[in-house]
Amino acid sequence: MTFVVTGNCQRCRFTDCVAVCPVECFHGDKEMLYIDPDECIDCGACVPECPVEAIYDETELPEELQKWKDVNAEKAPGLPAVTETGEPFPGAEERKKELGF
Repeated sequence: MTFVVTGNCQRCRFTDCVAVCPVECFHGDKEMLYIDPDECIDCGACVPECPVEAIYDETELPEELQKWKDVNAEKAPGLPAVTETGEPFPGAEERKKELGF
């Protein structure tokens, strides 16, 4: 089992989740964060920290978000690890409001 970052992270990239992660399983590009399933230790500490509810336990992913499991597994290993909190993307607060948070 692992955790998965979904599309709510796109254009936001809040890093609250990274601050509580005990391992270096978060990776990022200029669009969003991803979780490497081979590095995730399934602790779930990141889930309540995400202000846009973008992170799910893979066993609880809604059907319409299933594709994100593969996206994370494919993208994360080839991207730099994100190990420190940083500023969210410009416009992240507006995106958060668009998403209803």
